[in-house]
Amino acid sequence: MTDFSSPGLDALTTAVILVDHDRIVRYANAAAENLLELGLKAIAGHRLDEVFTDSAALCAAVEYAARHHCTYTQHDLQLATPLTERLETTCTVTPAEIGDFSGYLLEFSETHQQLRIAREERLQEQTEANRALIRNLAHEIKNPLGGLRGAAQLLERELDRPELSEYTQVIMKEADRLQSLMDRLLAPSRIPKPAPLNILEAMERVRSLLLAEFGGDLRIRRDYDVSLPPVIADKEQIIQALLNIARNAAQAMQGRGDITLRTRVARQVTLARKRHRLGMMVQIIDNGPGITPEMRNKIFFPLVSGRDGGTGLGLTIAQNYIHQHGGLIEVESEPGRTCFTILLPLDTAGEQPKETNRSAHPIQP
Repeated sequence: MTDFSSPGLDALTTAVILVDHDRIVRYANAAAENLLELGLKAIAGHRLDEVFTDSAALCAAVEYAARHHCTYTQHDLQLATPLTERLETTCTVTPAEIGDFSGYLLEFSETHQQLRIAREERLQEQTEANRALIRNLAHEIKNPLGGLRGAAQLLERELDRPELSEYTQVIMKEADRLQSLMDRLLAPSRIPKPAPLNILEAMERVRSLLLAEFGGDLRIRRDYDVSLPPVIADKEQIIQALLNIARNAAQAMQGRGDITLRTRVARQVTLARKRHRLGMMVQIIDNGPGITPEMRNKIFFPLVSGRDGGTGLGLTIAQNYIHQHGGLIEVESEPGRTCFTILLPLDTAGEQPKETNRSAHPIQP
């Protein structure tokens, strides 16, 4: 078999498979192995209809490119292997001559990934617009608050009846509460101070804070990949983002339920319109009541809360901090399971993690 293990194909971020004229797989790059969750040794030498359980559309695309000697793109292609769930992909088939190899180059891209990138771009634009609006509003509110509180203090000194000071105290306490709220709205504007961060230390800090706040009725399971290298990030901002999400989960369950803290390596991820060979995935999973579909699209907006008495700022601040690090937050929810997934780019110059499925070492409570 021809050796294709050169930077030319191995470094591609798109999944590439080479098949000969007999539709037999001769090569798959790292991105294809990651997409299919199968190694090259497992698929090399096998026909496409042996690799994929439903390959009729894919084989038809290869046949069209072969018959017309042209590049052909098949959209909305559904593929599955015996070990993986069905994938929604787009496949481009191109006749190829590489060295002594003659056949076809198949490029795969996941449709849901393209939709996720577009959704991320829209969400980021909305977040930036909302953040600018809220910051301007917060500044406008902060300015008269100091005068309001000062006037209440002066008024209290002039009162001849001490019992009336109860009302001035209300004014000052509410002014202080609004001042605190405005400070929280403006806090995410601080520029991150990046440094190497062991994400497990951050996760353990969050775990200890949650247990101290909610007590023994909250069970927290740790499922960490201990081979992860450090991420370059602002420690306090990352801890605050993780804590806001985890505390939101605990509050949704009223402090009684299960939360799983999980870390994994992610490969070939696109974040903030940039492709990263390696990324860090942090998941916070709870078994609470879930988030309604109507609320799911609004939970990251400022001042939107599904909980009585909530300020609606915790998830907004978490999203702002993660975005400042070039990362992304996604959420999937149904009754009994809500999963917040945080993706951050990794410093690829550091130690390379092992394969995720082999290096994950669950740490039990």
